[in-house]
Amino acid sequence: MNFLAVLTVRNEGAFLLEWLAHHRAVGFTDFLIFSNDCQDGTDAMLDRLDAMGIVTHKRNDGPYDKGGIQFTALKAAEKLPIVQRADWILPLDVDEFVNIHTGDRTLPALLAALPDATAITLTWRLFGNADVVHFEDTPVTRQFTRAAPVVMHWPWRSAMFKTLYRNDGTYGKLGVHRPRKPDDDRLAQARWFDGEGRELDDKFKTTRIFSNYGRSNYALAQLNHYPLGAMESFVVKADRGRAVHSDHMLDVDYWVERNFCTDEDRSILSFDSSGELVALKSDPELAALHDAAVAWRKARFQELMLHEPYRALFGRLLMTPPSRPVPVNAARFMIQHANRARTGEDS
Repeated sequence: MNFLAVLTVRNEGAFLLEWLAHHRAVGFTDFLIFSNDCQDGTDAMLDRLDAMGIVTHKRNDGPYDKGGIQFTALKAAEKLPIVQRADWILPLDVDEFVNIHTGDRTLPALLAALPDATAITLTWRLFGNADVVHFEDTPVTRQFTRAAPVVMHWPWRSAMFKTLYRNDGTYGKLGVHRPRKPDDDRLAQARWFDGEGRELDDKFKTTRIFSNYGRSNYALAQLNHYPLGAMESFVVKADRGRAVHSDHMLDVDYWVERNFCTDEDRSILSFDSSGELVALKSDPELAALHDAAVAWRKARFQELMLHEPYRALFGRLLMTPPSRPVPVNAARFMIQHANRARTGEDS
C-alpha cells in the first residue's frame, strides 16, 4: 500500500530532514515535495533526496494561480504518476507531524483501528513557543513540548485538520486541508472518521476544515503542529510569509492565536525516528546541505534585525506572554456572535 505525503517548502532546509525521517518511520512510502524561491539550499537538498530515490522533487517557481503558491503546487500534483498511483494521500506542511496513538503508531495501525474509513481527519494540536528565544539545530519535536489543552473551546483555528484520504476517485483535486471536487456518485460511499474514531457527518465530506471543538479529537491520532518555533525562527518565517502571502506580513496576531503552552505533550517522543534521521545524515552531501541551511537561517535572522519591521516584531514577541485558553463561557459568547454573523442576524 502506497502512502503519499505532499509538501511545499521554501527555505526550510534546517527542518526538512527531521520531518522526512519522522514520516518515513510513521509509514509514508512516497513523498512529493515542491520547492520555490529557496535561498537556503532546500531545493538542492531535495535534488539530492530525489537522486537517492527518497522523494520526488518538483520546482514550483511560478507563475502562480490566484490561489497562491501552495494551491499551484497541489494543482500540478494532480497530474503526476506518483499521485495517481497512491493508495492514500495526505498534504502536509513542514511544521506538522503525524502522531498516531494506536497499535505500533504507524499508518497501517491507524487504518487497522478504523477499517471502514475512506478519510481520517487529523486535528491540529498546537505547540507553543514556551519562551524559547534562540533558534537551535535541535529536533523541533524535542525542543517544543508545551501545547494547547486537549479540549479547546476557542478559537476554531485550534481545531483545524488535515485529511488522510483514500485515493479511490471520490475526490478529483488535492486541497490544503481536505480533498476537493467530490464525485457525487462516489460520495455516498465515503466514510469519514475523526482522530477519536467517531464517524463524521456529511458536511465533513464536502466543506468542513475544522473539527468540533470543546471536546477531545486525539485519542487515536493527532497532528502535532509547531507553527511558531523559536522567536528568532518566527522572524525568519515572517520574512518568508511576505513572499508567500504578499499582501501581509506575519505578525503578533498569528503568534497569539497559536502560542498555547498550558499542557505538556511528549507523546511523539516515545515514537523513535532517530534511526531514520541518522541514516539520512549519514549521506555526506545531505549533512553538508543541512548544516548550510542552519547557518543560513542564523545569518538571515541577523540580516532581518537591521530592518525596523523585523526588530519591532522581535521586540513584540519578547513582550508577549503565552496565550491563555478562552474559558468556556467566553467561548460561547464568541461562538454565539460568530453564528449570528454567519446567518446575517441583526445585532
